[in-house]
Amino acid sequence: MSYCAAVRSPNIDPCHIPYHDTEYGFPVFSDTDLFERLLLEINQAGLSWTTVLKKRAGFREAYAQFHIPTIAAFNADDHARLMADPGIIRNRLKIQAATQNAQVVLELIRRHGSFVEWLHLHRGSDLTAWTKLFRKTFTFTGGEIVREFLMSTGYLPGAHDPDCPIYLVSPGKILCSS
Repeated sequence: MSYCAAVRSPNIDPCHIPYHDTEYGFPVFSDTDLFERLLLEINQAGLSWTTVLKKRAGFREAYAQFHIPTIAAFNADDHARLMADPGIIRNRLKIQAATQNAQVVLELIRRHGSFVEWLHLHRGSDLTAWTKLFRKTFTFTGGEIVREFLMSTGYLPGAHDPDCPIYLVSPGKILCSS
């Protein structure tokens, strides 16, 4: 079942509706917002997206509003604090990946001007190429994480079904064209 069909299901948790209708598949042009999506997708691995959406405010607080330089400087004390925080997903590997990936994003910003610009350099790549690139560049980024990150931020097509009311208004198709 597609995300669009799931959101229209009577059994869906209402937390999905605003995300689906206003964020999923729409282009993201802020490094901070892109990093937030990457961190959330990594934390979703093995869990439900409902869990992540319900903990999103906790993630914002625990991860300094997704301020990349702050997260890149997290140390063992910060990791211990995060492991004790019930407002987020407490997984040591995912917490370490957040710090390591923030450091990588800072380097991408230094080299390319922004995380956005680095992504734009690879626009038009297929999922296989994106996955290979992300696995080489980031920590804890398997194929499903990469696919959902790129689809949710407008870099891959297919976020919305053609019969979804959001399909016609979602500008996400702009980024995925070559």
